[in-house]
Formats: sequence, structure tokens, C-alpha cells
Amino acid sequence: METPSNSQFALAQKAYTEGSVFTAFDLETTGLDPRLDQIVEIGAVKFDRKGLIARFSALVNPGIAMPEEAGAVNNITDEMLRGKPPLDEILPDFLLFIKNTVLAAHNAPFDCGFINEKLRIRWERTAQTAVSGAKAWVPPYPVLPNPIADTLLFSRENFPRLRSYSLQSLARELGIPPRDAHRAEDDARLCMEIFIRCMDIRK
Repeated sequence: METPSNSQFALAQKAYTEGSVFTAFDLETTGLDPRLDQIVEIGAVKFDRKGLIARFSALVNPGIAMPEEAGAVNNITDEMLRGKPPLDEILPDFLLFIKNTVLAAHNAPFDCGFINEKLRIRWERTAQTAVSGAKAWVPPYPVLPNPIADTLLFSRENFPRLRSYSLQSLARELGIPPRDAHRAEDDARLCMEIFIRCMDIRK
């Protein structure tokens, strides 16, 4: 019987083979709970089967201090975030960047869940402020409409029996050199490379 992940892989492979454009993306955040924590960096790479098309990278001022535990992982500091634009100024550009593309993320429920939660909050806030006449950025939708490919699922299917399927461990196993580990744009690049390896192994 075909599992949901196998079905997702088949759809992604068909889209990739037919020349669809993909966007691999990654977030750095202040924590793991999208209801309580904030996005501090968005990185993305747009590509198709011919190669890289474009890059997107932005630091985001979360409006709160960077927690020590999160900063120890992504090496993002309060100093780096001071003066950066808030998420409401970054999200419109990111949504434009990913328009009409298939999204790829490693552990997609986490990254897509964060984006969807922030979209939902702004969607509901817009409905409330419309009554008072206040101006606010209006997201085009309350959740991401893009098809989604999860490289964590794909790598488990295509590279069985590995000890770890974290992004950095997979990159080491597959010989993909990191350039700036745990920063959003480079993690998005690793996600793209892993996605391509998964596509190539099933040719």
C-alpha cells in the first residue's frame, strides 16, 4: 500500500521532472512553539531541475530578546537583529518569492507551521482592525497554498538505516559541505541539495 510520504514523493518527483520551480526554505526562531516564539531569520533558494534560480535571505526583528538557548544554536544575537525590519515587512516579500512554487523544507511541519501560524494571526488581526478602520498588512491567505515536499520524509525513504536524519548529519553523510551551519539561507541550500539527491536516486 502506498503511504502518504510515498505519495508525496511521487508528486514531487513528477513536478521536478516536468520542470516545476521549487523553493527550499528554512527558518531560525526564538524557540519551538509557533504560538509563543518568533521568527528571526528566513532563508530560501529557488530552483528547478536546471539549477539555482534565486536566493532570499532576511533577518527579522522579533520584538523580544533572543533566548540564550536558541542563540547558541543559530549564532544570531540581539545585536544582529537590532534595527532589522519586523516580520510584517518581510513576509510580503517572502510570499512573493515563493509564489507559484513547490515548497521544500526539512521537517516541513515545523517551518510551514511557523509561517502558517504567523499568517493566521495577521489574517485574524486584519479582520478585527478593518472594523476600526486601522491599516494593517493584509496577507493574501491565512495558510500557505503551496504544495509541500518534506526532505526529512524523503531522506528516510531513500537513505535508510542512517543513524541521524538531521539536516547537518544528512549533509555530512551525503558529502554536502555546509558553509554557515544553522543559518537559514545555508540550511535552505542543504535542503535543496538533499532534495535533488533524493530525486536523482529514484531516476
